[in-house]
Amino acid sequence: MKPKLSVVITNYNEKENLQRGVLEQMHQYLKSVDFSWEVIINDDGSTDGGDQIIKKFVEKNKDFKLIHGSHGGKAAGLLNGIKHATGEIILTTDMDQSTPLNEFDKLYPWFGKGYDVVFGSRGKLRENFPWYRQLTSWGFRTVRSIFLLRHVSDTQCGFKAYKSEVLKRIFPKLEVLKNNLSKGWVVSAFDVELLYMAEKVGANLKEVEVKWRDEDTSTGKQRNFVKESVDMLKQILMVKMNDSAGKYEKI
Repeated sequence: MKPKLSVVITNYNEKENLQRGVLEQMHQYLKSVDFSWEVIINDDGSTDGGDQIIKKFVEKNKDFKLIHGSHGGKAAGLLNGIKHATGEIILTTDMDQSTPLNEFDKLYPWFGKGYDVVFGSRGKLRENFPWYRQLTSWGFRTVRSIFLLRHVSDTQCGFKAYKSEVLKRIFPKLEVLKNNLSKGWVVSAFDVELLYMAEKVGANLKEVEVKWRDEDTSTGKQRNFVKESVDMLKQILMVKMNDSAGKYEKI
């Protein structure tokens, strides 16, 4: 029998986060819930040895599964995990657990109220968030709200849950997946396109404020926040142009 919940995580050079026990924290919560579950972890070509920490953990905890994909960035890594997920609801979350897994308690009830996509929002005050990231985040939200999803306050929180049939229908069609060559930890603005496509197929969306504190201690992702911000703004314009060209009418 398929589980109620599949938790999907993609891992790329998360050794420091893994060393502080994030998998144990997730497991502690999942053991307390009254529904069936599985955790799918996709390793996106890590080079820091963190995948070996995961391997040892899953050997002792059979409801956690480790799979491997070619290095393609966050969206490609999540897609590989989603393909393996069998749950009725699929929750995507980040390995650093900046939003702890137990915040799913706030999302889960909304599925019983007719919603198909229930996603976390970090709120305006974000703990342990550097000023320069606050600034780029504000700029991104402002530009994005001009063009797309004006009623959504936060598209970029990594804590999102979907009915499986909705997510598996739209996720493979993301524009960012058309070029799967990647170097480093590529995040992109795929969440914007994903939520936009969800609306296009008639899914009911619900945004829920969740706890969020920047807990990322990893050192091997080689991130460039300025470049990421510019690329993400380009992707917003791409989604808008795709929509104007009618590319989302036949998803």
